[in-house]
Amino acid sequence: MSAPTARLGIVILCHTALRRTAQVARFWLQAGCPVVLHIDRAVPEAELQALRDDLGAQPLLRFSPRHRCDWGSWRLVVASQEASALLLKDFPSIGHVLLSSGSCLPLRPAAALLEHLEAHPQTDFIESVSIDHADWITGGLSEERFTLYFPFNWRKQRWLFDRFVDLQRKLNLRRRIPAPLRPHMGSQWWCLTRATLEAILTDPNRARHERYFRQNWIPDESYFQTLARLHAREIESRSLTLVKFDRHGRPNLFYDDHLQLLRRSDCFLARKIWPEAERLYSFFLTDQAKALDPVTPEPAKIDRYFALAEKQRIEGRAGLYMQSRFPRADSASTKTAAPYSVFTGFEHVFQNFDYWLGQVTGARVHGHLFAPDMVRFHGGARVWHGAISNSAAIRDYNPRMFLTNLLWATRPERLCFLHGPGDVMEGALNWFMATDTNAQISVVRGAWLLALQQDAGTDAEKVARAGQLHRQEQDWIESLTSRHALARVRIWSLAEVMQDPGARLSEIAREIAGDAALAAHGVPALRATDGFASFLDRMRNQGLPAQVLKECQF
Repeated sequence: MSAPTARLGIVILCHTALRRTAQVARFWLQAGCPVVLHIDRAVPEAELQALRDDLGAQPLLRFSPRHRCDWGSWRLVVASQEASALLLKDFPSIGHVLLSSGSCLPLRPAAALLEHLEAHPQTDFIESVSIDHADWITGGLSEERFTLYFPFNWRKQRWLFDRFVDLQRKLNLRRRIPAPLRPHMGSQWWCLTRATLEAILTDPNRARHERYFRQNWIPDESYFQTLARLHAREIESRSLTLVKFDRHGRPNLFYDDHLQLLRRSDCFLARKIWPEAERLYSFFLTDQAKALDPVTPEPAKIDRYFALAEKQRIEGRAGLYMQSRFPRADSASTKTAAPYSVFTGFEHVFQNFDYWLGQVTGARVHGHLFAPDMVRFHGGARVWHGAISNSAAIRDYNPRMFLTNLLWATRPERLCFLHGPGDVMEGALNWFMATDTNAQISVVRGAWLLALQQDAGTDAEKVARAGQLHRQEQDWIESLTSRHALARVRIWSLAEVMQDPGARLSEIAREIAGDAALAAHGVPALRATDGFASFLDRMRNQGLPAQVLKECQF
């Protein structure tokens, strides 16, 4: 297509990955769109010459004067001005000018964009949001971007930048915004009509405007966005280029695995594309897309995708602990990966309780995972999923992380295990489970006395052991009954369970497996309690406090 019939001109600002710039420039040139390339002055001359050789002689191609364009600097505006002016001068038939970067990639055929602009010949596509409503601004400066002075580079002179801002605030220094400007902010990547661009570039107050914006912070996101409001006949306040920012205000990169997501965009370009995304460049810059059925744009789906990714980046995945993203100590939503059930005292009351529970729930029920001598995995296994060892020494290095790793490695299987007095019951572990919304904890208070009755040793030795177990149980109960506890907790005395064991087990099993499974397997037999009453009497006579014994008498 010859220059006189060109309807769209392209400005590309690039400073790296020039081979990709050549590909994209060739895409536009083949569609008959004039292209002006601004190559950052920091690019070595040899790389620039390689780009010129790659593109060859092109009647629709121009190179604008080079500037060193640091991030957020005024030179980005100058580069955009000069490249746009060159396009308007050399190609008088151009109706719109599209500003893009070297990392932008067209997502649709050039004909689709040309058709869209032809349907809106007097519309400027530029995100232009009043500073009063630009609550998405990241970086701590909103209106102050337009009223303070910024002589220091934010990236290279951060300390001086921050201190000078603090000083101006303290001294209440303010620059006056020259009338009739009303500050607006928006994406740097726009598509403006010839009429609007020419009005901006030939504005009789241009020198005055430039003196003002040169002192602003990140003027490339406010200069054209503000002046377009003075000169445009019709503005559609959105960019034709898809850009997604993270919480720090940095653009997210698009990779090859984002291909199907990008096909759902309603934009005509996307930024930033990873330079090594061969699949994206091959797909969107060739005719591969024509071989597939068209897809309906779903921009909301893309927004949800990145919102979820940002949420996951901030909060992590529930139960996944790693050095780069460790949840807050008081986080209730990211403690563990899946629901789990903890049982205290039931194995002392019921025969083969762990086997019965496994039959009813379908879970592989572990023994005492925090037994002092070793981790008692289901079936006596020495290593469990995730290469987790049954070594007590390894577990005790960080019991809390042992539990979270085990839950992560065994998801979505429900973890059930025994836990209680006599185990490693450090306060941090107790509190962790008590404040975990995934935990279902059931306790039979004083059931350890049934096991103590069967232990070897004298009554005096058993009284000493009972004191230790009672203190452990009290600490455990104190964590579970705290007002900060978030686990699903059930606590019964031994007497309550012995009075109606079926009802207690039904309540537990129903939550995990339902009534049908419980009906099929019934209730396990109680352990023998012969001589238990006389054992309690002996313990009391040996000096065990009555309050320890009162809930165990049945």
